[in-house]
Amino acid sequence: MKAWSRFPVQEISLDIVNAALVVRGRHRLSYWDSSIVAAAQALGCRELLSEDMNHGQRIGSVKIVNPFRD
Repeated sequence: MKAWSRFPVQEISLDIVNAALVVRGRHRLSYWDSSIVAAAQALGCRELLSEDMNHGQRIGSVKIVNPFRD
């Protein structure tokens, strides 16, 4: 379990919820995917690995990358 403690964790806050709703409205993602994107943005992530979202899409400063795509 200690291995996971090296990764930052973004807690859900009202700011994250509001940012997720903005992402949802602009990019037509589900609320749950939008929440993941909003959390990634808050943590300063440049890439987000997902096989469900559009590979190569940029949402703000975050680029969606499908790790299973060539």
